Amino acid sequence: MTTTTELSATTLLRFATAGSVDDGKSTLVGRLLHDSKSVLADQLEAVERASASRGHQGPDLALLTDGLRAEREQGITIDVAYRYFATPRRRFILADTPGHVQYTRNMVTGASTAELTVILVDARNGVVEQTRRHAAIAALLRVPHVVLAVNKMDLVGYQESVFAAIAEEFTAYATELGVPEVTAIPISALAGDNVVEPSATMDWYGGPTVLEHLETVPVSHDLAHCHARLPVQYVIRPRTPEHPDYRGYAGQIAAGSFRVGERVTVLPSGRTSTISGIDLLGEPVEVAWTTQSVTVLLEDDIDVSRGDLIVPTKDAPETTQDIEATVCHVADQPLTVGHRVLLKHGTRTVKAIVKDIPSRLTLDDLSLHPHPEQLVANDIGRVKIRTAEPLPMDSYADSRRTGSFILIDPADGTTLTAGMAGDSFATPVPAKGAPGDPADDEGWDF
Repeated sequence: MTTTTELSATTLLRFATAGSVDDGKSTLVGRLLHDSKSVLADQLEAVERASASRGHQGPDLALLTDGLRAEREQGITIDVAYRYFATPRRRFILADTPGHVQYTRNMVTGASTAELTVILVDARNGVVEQTRRHAAIAALLRVPHVVLAVNKMDLVGYQESVFAAIAEEFTAYATELGVPEVTAIPISALAGDNVVEPSATMDWYGGPTVLEHLETVPVSHDLAHCHARLPVQYVIRPRTPEHPDYRGYAGQIAAGSFRVGERVTVLPSGRTSTISGIDLLGEPVEVAWTTQSVTVLLEDDIDVSRGDLIVPTKDAPETTQDIEATVCHVADQPLTVGHRVLLKHGTRTVKAIVKDIPSRLTLDDLSLHPHPEQLVANDIGRVKIRTAEPLPMDSYADSRRTGSFILIDPADGTTLTAGMAGDSFATPVPAKGAPGDPADDEGWDF
């Protein structure tokens, strides 16, 4: 049994799973939880009862993650299922994402904060379009580590040649996208081969099991040296007898660190001041860093409100109304040139217009289809956006937190698109065809 003291000394890994329908994601996650002794006794008993009622000889481990009734009835994953577990070596937050094409948007959600993505492939089918789509999303989201889990090896006779061919094809494709690291592991989630315990039937494989790799992959959580950013969520003015003049600016530090006495700039206004105090959990501190929720006090009485961004004066990003980004369109309604949207960046939401859609990515050969005029559900493409107000937007390559945004339908609040500002893939993707006409500037005139 892992003690609290032991857990506090371990690192945390956020990872996501992805793959096509019936590749065995839920079974893999169930096997991972079961074999690592991370399943409570009553959970396992419930799964065993449900499995027996369906005529299964043993427990259907996929039921450990498919929590929605519709998921259990259809045998598919619909929503992102978050699971928390730990081993003596590391703590984990797992996002099990759906495999259906129409739920690709959920994969974007699950992988957006992940340091590692496990992409499953059915050994019988090899690399398919959805595999390529998931690899492209992992590359766009700058996930530093990708695991290719070639599943159902038991159904292809545990042949090394089958695994090698799939691993070679996927690695070549991922490398073109700029994925920095791919680790291929042959597994059978159903039989438990190479998930937690090494396989006795694949002695030709000498690499780590899935859990061993998850426990040992290097993970850097040191965002203290990134560009410091504090999106303001709330202005605190208690006006009580004890704090008659207290004015604090509360939020969660998105990146970097802040220190009392540091000179800061408030964006987009550009006003400057000096940090006179930092409150953390009601107590004053001298320094605060990434992910901590704090209240910052400034020496000068300047106008600061929700949606503003507090940054070090010496490391302030430029503000702009013209944003070029790579996006994954997640809504059923298309995104078109001239589309009027709301752009949410951090805690700030502004009106915006889609001025141009320069290209759409073709997943088969990674070519760019020029000026498609619209993006439909699950399309990945480049967009140019004009906002009504200046925004301090970082490049996504520099900061996953402050370089990302979403586009929202102003009519009903539906999320349309997830965007990553600046360059898209680490490796440039070749364009094909000639550029189209410039975007129509009619509409909201910013």
